[in-house]
Amino acid sequence: MAMDNYVSNTDYSEMIDIRRYLHQHPELSFHEAKTADYICHYYDQLGIDYERHIGGHGIVATIKGTKPGKTIALRADFDALPIQDQKEVPYKSTVPGVTHACGHDGHTATLLVTAKILYQQKQNLSGNVVLIHQPAEEVAPGGAAPMIKNGALEGVDYVFGTHLWASLSVGTIHTTTGDFMAGADRFTIEVNGVGGHGAMPHDTKDAVVIASALVSECQTIVSRRIDPLDTAVLSIGKIEAGDAFNIIAGKATLEGTVRTFSKEVQTLIIQEMTAIIESFEARYGITIDFDYMKGYPPVVNHEAEAKRIIDIAKEIPGVSDASFTRPSMTGEDFSYYLLEKPGAFFFTGAKTDGPFYPHHHPKFDFNEQAMRIASNTFLALIASYN
Repeated sequence: MAMDNYVSNTDYSEMIDIRRYLHQHPELSFHEAKTADYICHYYDQLGIDYERHIGGHGIVATIKGTKPGKTIALRADFDALPIQDQKEVPYKSTVPGVTHACGHDGHTATLLVTAKILYQQKQNLSGNVVLIHQPAEEVAPGGAAPMIKNGALEGVDYVFGTHLWASLSVGTIHTTTGDFMAGADRFTIEVNGVGGHGAMPHDTKDAVVIASALVSECQTIVSRRIDPLDTAVLSIGKIEAGDAFNIIAGKATLEGTVRTFSKEVQTLIIQEMTAIIESFEARYGITIDFDYMKGYPPVVNHEAEAKRIIDIAKEIPGVSDASFTRPSMTGEDFSYYLLEKPGAFFFTGAKTDGPFYPHHHPKFDFNEQAMRIASNTFLALIASYN
């Protein structure tokens, strides 16, 4: 398929309208029923065939070309986050405590309009395009694995996806060959001490003191037990303990994440955390509950497909920097697609002109021009296989 044109101004306006509607009506992971209805209605209006309820609220639409060729899958996620939207914009979330603080509304708008353009040009299309609308990316076990299990990749030859990336300037396309995004795990540690009066600490086993020491000790795993040439992150992001200023807490709960690129490093971190926890139990005469949940595996791009993205992106209107970059320690369940099929994931720069707020921040927003560039890159990828 030769590209007749990229995203027109009319297409881009529609993209913005879709994105802003979805931003005003976000839904949490595993609860995206109305968003799924919206996506299906869009395809109904166009006459594009689709199947829904794929591994949950997932939707798989298919555009069949008039000539034989490869089947290329494009994926977008559509779940939101449990965050109160603090932006003062006309399209602010109308749902208390829920907002699209990661750009999934933009991913969905991008893929829907991309589908429309491809459908309008299907007479020139060789092969097929599969459009994967995935729920529940934000919360493990995620939506990708169930969709794959229920046939989302059947007959697919290659799979691609992008993330609108708010820390990169608009006009940037970044990816890597090999490791691109880290495996993302989660853990909970419950320290079961003995509480008591703040004036009589000798009669207690202070869960706050023990938990604090545990935090410090766990930080030595990456700094002293992991080979410096390997990559890992161990972050404890949440601590809950205590009821009052003058009561020594009997229980403390820690929650955190581990990010790795290799199973060997992941296994070593689990072993080291377990050993530290067992030593604390013996030292303080208490019990500690340790729940380690393995999350998404690393996103590992296939070399040829990652190179294809960069080669193509250099010719995309509006792209000023198409290059390979360092891996990111953020996680993504797009990894599951790449375990099944050749393909690659890439970042599309989406930095706003105003103050920068990172992904998952209450004031997060992105530059909507990025959607146009992402769509144009998808369209050029499809054309490159024809």
